[in-house]
Amino acid sequence: MKPFVRLAEAQSPDGSVLTLFRHDRDRVMHVNGVELMSTRRSYSESRLAQLVCAPLAGRPGVRVLIGGLGLGFTVRAALPLLLPDARVLVVELVREVIEWNRNPEFALAGSALADSRVDAQHGDVADALRDHPGEFDGIMLDVDNGAQPLTTRGNAQLYDDDGIRLAVAALRPGGRVAYWSADRDRGFVKALHRAGLTVDAERVRAHSGGGSVHMLYVARRSHERVAIAGPRLPEASSSP
Repeated sequence: MKPFVRLAEAQSPDGSVLTLFRHDRDRVMHVNGVELMSTRRSYSESRLAQLVCAPLAGRPGVRVLIGGLGLGFTVRAALPLLLPDARVLVVELVREVIEWNRNPEFALAGSALADSRVDAQHGDVADALRDHPGEFDGIMLDVDNGAQPLTTRGNAQLYDDDGIRLAVAALRPGGRVAYWSADRDRGFVKALHRAGLTVDAERVRAHSGGGSVHMLYVARRSHERVAIAGPRLPEASSSP
């Protein structure tokens, strides 16, 4: 059995311990000893970018926000879909996570962060939303496990009524906001509806060949239909 080799460690603002490991050829991030993400289970993070950025392909002057850098799969998947004049703001709450991605020894998203279109900032994505009203064509939020936070308790604010309104206020007309969630969350979908949003839910495997199922929620104002790009898994029989 291949050992887990500790590469680096950091703390979130509320004291949770994030640890980056090498496991064979993969990189794995744990929070308080529990696996949070892995390079071998990254398909849903890439799919999040596709749902938001594929409809923007070929459009000049696009501005998108990615909340949560993680192991860099969302930003890496977004860049090939965007023109050279696009701007991608990546906001990560834990400064060391940005440093890990930039470290060539860790083989993560260093080349993506070096792209001239990308601005990676240390901070709270809620502050970024507040500071950029009406500026983004797309917003991708993958800051934790979803509405039930695992890494930092403060992340839950993005999924309540005020946080949803904050995200909507940061969108340009016709823009969309997409949320990654580890599980189906009917309460969160109801909150999106209360904000006057149309919601499409997509079930996505952790990796293209299988694995656990994650949920991606894509929302726009109710009069603006959401177009889901590309193949998806069959929906479960019950509604989200």
